[in-house]
Amino acid sequence: MTIQEFRDYMASGKPVVGGGDVHMMFHKLSQEALQITAEINGNYHTPEELHTLLEQLWGREVPKTVGLFPPFHTDCGKNTIVGERVFINMGCKFQDQGGITIDEGALIGHNVV
Repeated sequence: MTIQEFRDYMASGKPVVGGGDVHMMFHKLSQEALQITAEINGNYHTPEELHTLLEQLWGREVPKTVGLFPPFHTDCGKNTIVGERVFINMGCKFQDQGGITIDEGALIGHNVV
């Protein structure tokens, strides 16, 4: 299953069957997200380095104007879309397996879940 197939399935509203292809892909993506967020949260990174890590985490191009203050946590990572001039403050936790879209200019405060 590709990341896009996973995104499409999750957007369909169909159930995720334990042990099925979608569930196994979600588990794989969750492990990748844990690895990348551990790097984001465990060390200092310049804004440019954070941008690269966010592109790895979200699996897509991220606008250069997106900002993030760690720590940050997500359960999937590959189903988040952010627009220009988005800022995500410290302590946010995203449950994005079903998809999160943050439109341009959004400012997300501390500890938002």
